[in-house]
Amino acid sequence: MMQDKIEFTALIQQNGEMDAAFVEFPFSTVELFGKKGHVKIKATFDNKVEYRGSLAKMKSDCHILGLTQDIRKQLGKTFGDKVLVSLIEDKEERTVEIADDIAFVFNENPEAKALFDKMSYTHRKEYIRWIEEAKKSETRENRKVKMIQMILDGKKGI
Repeated sequence: MMQDKIEFTALIQQNGEMDAAFVEFPFSTVELFGKKGHVKIKATFDNKVEYRGSLAKMKSDCHILGLTQDIRKQLGKTFGDKVLVSLIEDKEERTVEIADDIAFVFNENPEAKALFDKMSYTHRKEYIRWIEEAKKSETRENRKVKMIQMILDGKKGI
């Protein structure tokens, strides 16, 4: 069953003093999704930039959806601009692609792998992205070792 897209135009707002932006979700998540907390969504901004994330309930009356710096750059928009948001609830399982060399490190450290698998999608994604962003192979190697140590130390994210 194809779920209905929810579309609305929203003002890009600045989160306090930070270089972080969000739009307010002008509907009730309880009525639309039967959820009060985070709602995983797939969104498209201005019909061109796609994003997978969550509607989050911050200390606000309504849920908000963050717009990363990268998304704002692709849209050529900033705080105070309007953006067309089109979204649906994301019911797909969120998996993180793990490169062979990282999988190998996990095979050597099954305890760390078990802890990693229990983490939220976001935290798993952060760890993998951190390793993959390494420009030099030695940095990548160092980060893999560090990641295992961090996971075993109970660190949830980078």
